[in-house]
Amino acid sequence: MSVSILDAGDAALTIEFGDTIDPGLLAAVNALDAAIARRKAEGGLAGLIETMPTFRSLTLFFDPLVTGREQLLADLKPLLAAAEHSPPLAGRRWRLPVCYEGDAAPDLAEVARTLGMSEAEVVALHGGTDYLVYMLGFLPGFPFMGDVPAALRLPRRAEPRVRVPPGSVAIATGLTAIYPWESPGGWHLLGRCPVPLFDARRDSPSLLAAGDRVRFVPVGTDECRAIDAGVRSGEIDPLVWLEAHEGRATDAQEGA
Repeated sequence: MSVSILDAGDAALTIEFGDTIDPGLLAAVNALDAAIARRKAEGGLAGLIETMPTFRSLTLFFDPLVTGREQLLADLKPLLAAAEHSPPLAGRRWRLPVCYEGDAAPDLAEVARTLGMSEAEVVALHGGTDYLVYMLGFLPGFPFMGDVPAALRLPRRAEPRVRVPPGSVAIATGLTAIYPWESPGGWHLLGRCPVPLFDARRDSPSLLAAGDRVRFVPVGTDECRAIDAGVRSGEIDPLVWLEAHEGRATDAQEGA
């Protein structure tokens, strides 16, 4: 593992663990992030404001009136050494419902034609894979997940959409994702998940976190609409629904 330290202005620095999307690099990033959080909770790392983890790097924002680059790196040295040899990341397992039918899947037919598959084969392959949540970004709660099976890999759409509906399940290159909010987007839309991924009223607003594992469970249009209506009306608590439908299991070790 090759670690690089990059300056990001006069009040931030980025620690890069590599230049690929890889579970091993993710483990190092999140191990360091967790170790920093523990050290801060103990009263250490004065001047460190916040951290921002990604696929392969961790950016640290600090107050230059309290600490500096060299002091911060000296404080982080033992944590960084341990992170480089961290075990695979443990996370939660989720089974999320996805409707791969009708208006919920506007690109499914085109994707199937492009890949030389039937729509059923695309759904079976996409829904039959366990995905690792690499990071959250782009939008609050937006999970970048991988790895998409090689047979399903496509570049982004030539013409991005101005509006992608919330809950859209999409693929691009080797990744899959769920759009938590309506937004522009250039990924291929294969389905829709009616379970909200972000709720600011929860203690942990984002449903998913880096290191979690996700498998998509196909549901029909009627069931998808019923879940969506229940969530919107408040009759369905998404977390309670997932528990009742075996949608979540905690503390699942990666690769299990």
